[in-house]
Amino acid sequence: MAHVLIVDDELNIRRVLAAMLKRDGYEVTTAADGEQALAVLQRTPVQVVVTDLVMPRLGGMELLERVRVEYPDIPVILITAHGTVDSAVAALKAGAFDYVTKPFEQEELRKVIAKAARANDLERHNVHEGTAEGDRPPLVGISPSMRTIYDMVARVADSPSTVLITGESGTGKELIARALQRGSSRRDKPLIKVNCAAIPKDLVESELFGYQKGAFTGAVGDKPGRFELADGGTLFLDEIGEIPVEIQVKLLRALQESEFERVGGIKTLKVDVRLIAATNRDLKSLIAEGRFREDLYYRLAVVPIALPPLRERREDIPLLVNHFIEKYDRRLGKSVERIDDDALKLLVDYAWPGNIRELENLMERSVLFADGPTIHAASLPDSLRETGTPPPPIAAIGPLGAIAAPSGASMKEIVRQAQAELEKELISRALDETGGNVTRAAKRLQISRKSLQVKMKDLGLRDAESGATEE
Repeated sequence: MAHVLIVDDELNIRRVLAAMLKRDGYEVTTAADGEQALAVLQRTPVQVVVTDLVMPRLGGMELLERVRVEYPDIPVILITAHGTVDSAVAALKAGAFDYVTKPFEQEELRKVIAKAARANDLERHNVHEGTAEGDRPPLVGISPSMRTIYDMVARVADSPSTVLITGESGTGKELIARALQRGSSRRDKPLIKVNCAAIPKDLVESELFGYQKGAFTGAVGDKPGRFELADGGTLFLDEIGEIPVEIQVKLLRALQESEFERVGGIKTLKVDVRLIAATNRDLKSLIAEGRFREDLYYRLAVVPIALPPLRERREDIPLLVNHFIEKYDRRLGKSVERIDDDALKLLVDYAWPGNIRELENLMERSVLFADGPTIHAASLPDSLRETGTPPPPIAAIGPLGAIAAPSGASMKEIVRQAQAELEKELISRALDETGGNVTRAAKRLQISRKSLQVKMKDLGLRDAESGATEE
């Protein structure tokens, strides 16, 4: 069972909740305020945080902000009094998983915690965002398939069109959804994420569309759904194939008409939501089986984006390896600088059934246990050697092999050169497409104008800059 952290300044509430959850089989740790909670998170693996909103020293909102930055995979559930429901809704827009109002029904809280634990479990089996805000873009790769996807994202990011992202688990569907949202004019509005596979089927409708007080047992107050929370922003429905057929009709109407009613309500609500959906299922097969509506499929797939599995973009593996080494070197406080050629060959030759997430897990473990600045082949799992037909060598399968690297160059040097070549090509293309307008090119590339000018100087694109315009 999941490990739940309960944070509340009232001792009796901590005791009651801890007893209830322990009876249900959860591991439980308690904290009296946000500062104590952060200390617990530093030393204890936690899957769900349940916190009061108003507490001394560090309150629930501040704790939510810290958890979202430092532990982005841990869902946070807020417990709030009726008078602060508006604050709880604001917290949902800021990334909280859900909220429960006092006095709460124990069964309602049980369901919300179970849903959060399931979401955490699913999240840990999928690709995570590789970088924090302000770092370089999390999309990594120079393969032709990824370049095509970058172009597609750049073209459709600022449109209101619905996007359907498909691909195996771990290929980075949520990263593409985030890239679409960040590249749109809705970037400062909420991005509301819903993992449809984590929601019990009988709760999907109320989760998406909300409910009115008294709509069912336990509905002690009105509650907005995810469509309302995403009004003006973006709604990301992951694992869209898990939505029950009977709810798909209402979802289709919400997409077509931008309106719906809450469960138990009679008032029609209008919203302005850009929807992005994702799935690792074959929706056309589900349509043939009668488990997914064909009209909903075509409404979702206005812009289809199919992500390739990692085994089909092996030329990106060295770049991803370097990316994860740098990421976990910083996070774990290590001094790992490189991976040797034999180890890199094992990684390139492996089939990666878990895709990028599997590679990220392996690199985190390898950096953690590295004894020096180099990761060696002998330290990698034996399972990496259990591959089928060897793939073609890197030099034969893409741009990385065409890089004229100096003889004896390290893997990091080769990766830096490959990244520089890709950046130069993307910047040149953006300048061409915007008629040399630096401001518009920077917006298209989703970087600041100053950063673009610095990169143009570093990459020897001063000639392009001299012919460029600012507006």
